Parts: sequence; structure tokens; C-alpha cells
Amino acid sequence: MATTLVRTKNLTTPIYPVMVAIGICHLFNDTLQAVIPAMFPVLEKEIGLTFTQLGLITFVLNMVSSVLQPVVGFFSDRNPKPYALPLGMSCTFIGLAGIAIAPNYWIILLSVIFLGLGSAIFHPEGSKVSFMAAGSKRGLSQSIYQVGGNSGQALAPLISAFVLVPFGQIGAAWFLIVAAIGIVLLSRISSWYKNQLEEERLTNKKKTLISNLPNLTKRQVGIALGLLMAVIFVRSFYVTNMTNFYIFYLMDKYQLTIQNGQMLIFIFLGIGAVGTFFGGPMADRIGRKSVILLSFLVPMPLALLLPYLPLWIVVVFLVVIGFFIMLSFSVTVIYAQELVPSKVGTMAGLTVGLAFGMGAIGSVVIGMMMDSMGIFNTMIFISVLPLLAIVAFWLPTDHKITT
Repeated sequence: MATTLVRTKNLTTPIYPVMVAIGICHLFNDTLQAVIPAMFPVLEKEIGLTFTQLGLITFVLNMVSSVLQPVVGFFSDRNPKPYALPLGMSCTFIGLAGIAIAPNYWIILLSVIFLGLGSAIFHPEGSKVSFMAAGSKRGLSQSIYQVGGNSGQALAPLISAFVLVPFGQIGAAWFLIVAAIGIVLLSRISSWYKNQLEEERLTNKKKTLISNLPNLTKRQVGIALGLLMAVIFVRSFYVTNMTNFYIFYLMDKYQLTIQNGQMLIFIFLGIGAVGTFFGGPMADRIGRKSVILLSFLVPMPLALLLPYLPLWIVVVFLVVIGFFIMLSFSVTVIYAQELVPSKVGTMAGLTVGLAFGMGAIGSVVIGMMMDSMGIFNTMIFISVLPLLAIVAFWLPTDHKITT
């Protein structure tokens, strides 16, 4: 049985204030999540945690989020709950407060469960708001939404260098202000979301997704989703290494301070956020698959060379790798949604949740590798990973939609 292309004849006008607002909230959410990896150098130094223990902290955070995101997305598709958005941010608030005052390792793990729960609730619902506000600008809207999140993640090195290193663990309490602002803003967005649902109910006209993929059988859709998951696995594993553990390589090989090393990580993640923004509009022009391929073909040789370079050229390579490898972040979400256009929330939860889950597994594996085989050998192993994304060549080719 073939899947049916879901197309709308009259695309609605994009609602830019809502697109930007949900992107800002995504920035808030992922900034608060970024406090955790930002604390790693502080926890490693002050509490004496091993790399494996640090990896387990990220594992708990990301696994709670990744496992629950598709579940939240599934139930959201069936029965949307607009006010789940501020509820999710409230869970994040509780978790962050716990992190700031946690007296031991186990309380930290309990706190990150609340942070993971908040993220699991936010992402599928936030993606649906982005879709509802997008109108004819699906790529742009998803990019604005995702660049907010990636910008928040990019702030982790700055949080570490300028807040957590000077103030220590209690410095995390400053970010409760961000969480409180997020709760207020998400409450306003939820009111708009609720009104949109009510309008759809009264007019019996539900917004549906435009798919620019050919008709595919269920088997072909399953294979394509499997290939897409492999691409997300490669990207998430590599970016997790750069976000959480590359700082130790910089400190070990180049004798950089925590602050100076974190600035290089910020460059990588900050440029990655720029790549995320351009990826969506670029996919609207040249196709989703083309952008996914481009995002790995360029970084592959650079990633292989990165561990061997002198410091002065490392910055240049981090800029190029960061930009291109994150170019496909929002595009993989859109591609999955177009594979299964009737399950917008579920596919958003699955793809973003998988990214978190792969990051969780990656953190534990990388931490164990660094403890057992050393920092340098681990970086060499990770540098080969982008080669696996070659499977993207077998994704179904999409075609530009004429509207």
C-alpha cells in the first residue's frame, strides 16, 4: 500500500512573530539543557568525577528526553495539549534548581531527569507550533525553530567559562531567571496554539503537511527512515563528542585553559547554529536530500585531519565542520515529517529524540573510551565517524514543490 502525498492547495501566510517566539523559547530550553555539559569541567575538577560518570549524567539527561519525545509527539498528534509547553519548562525549572544545590552525584542524576522530562515535552509541541505558524515557509520556519535550540547549545562553553567556572555549581541558579521568562512566554504561545486548534475545529480544516517526496510503499518509507536514523546517529555522536569531551583534548594536546578551550567549542557550536539556520531555506531551494548529503561530504575529510593539526588552523577547521555538519539538522526533521506527513509531532519527536538518545549513548561510550584508551586515541576514532553518513546517498530523492 502506497503512502499518499499530503498537499494543501492554498498555503497560509507565515506567522513570523510566532515562528520567532517559539524559536526564542527553543533557545531558552536548550540553553538550560546546555548548563549540564557546561558543568563538566567544574564537576570533574571539584567533585573528582570520572569521564564515565560525566558520560552517565548526559546519558540520563538525553535518554529521558529521547525515549519520551516520540511518545509525547504521538499523543500530541492524537490529542494536542497546548499548555504542555509551559508545563515542560516548569519541569526544567525544577531540575535546574536541583542542579544548583545538589550535594552529591545522585541528586544531580535525579535533577537531570526533570530537565530531560522538560525537554521531552517541549520539543514535539514546539515543532508543531513551528509547523502551524510556517505557512508556505516550512524550511525557514523549521530553521528558525532549530537554530534557537542549537544557539542555546552553543552557549554551553560560554556558560562554563563565564558563569560556572567563576561561581561554581551554585552559578546554575542564575539560569532560573531564564526558565521563568520561558514559562511566561510559552504561556502566551500556548494561548495562540489553543486558538488555532479551536479555529481548525470550527472550520473543520486541519493544517496538513506538504510532502515533496514521491509516492513510497510502507517498506520504502521504513528503509528511508532507517537510513535517516543512521545519518542522525553519525551527526549526534560526533557533535556530542565536540560538545562534551573535545575540551579535554584541547586542554591535553594544546595546554589550553578551560576558558580558552571553551571559546573554541563555542566557535564550533555557534557556527553550527548559523549552518542550521541556512539549511532549511537551502533545502527549500535545492532539495532536502541534497542538503543532507552536502552536510557530510564537506566535513568528512576535515574531521579526519582535525586531530593532527596545529592549533592555529584548528579554528578554521572547526568553523567549516561546524557549519556544514549542522546544515542538515532542521532538514532531517522536515524530511522525516514528509516521509510520514500525517504524523508531524511523532516524526519531530522521533528525529530530535533520536538525536538526544544517540548523544546519550555517545556520551557514555566516549567517556568509557577516554578512561580506557586515552583522550588522543578516542579523538582519532571519532574522526572516522562522519564517513558512515555515506548511507545518505540511498535516501529517496525529493523534488521541489510548485505552489
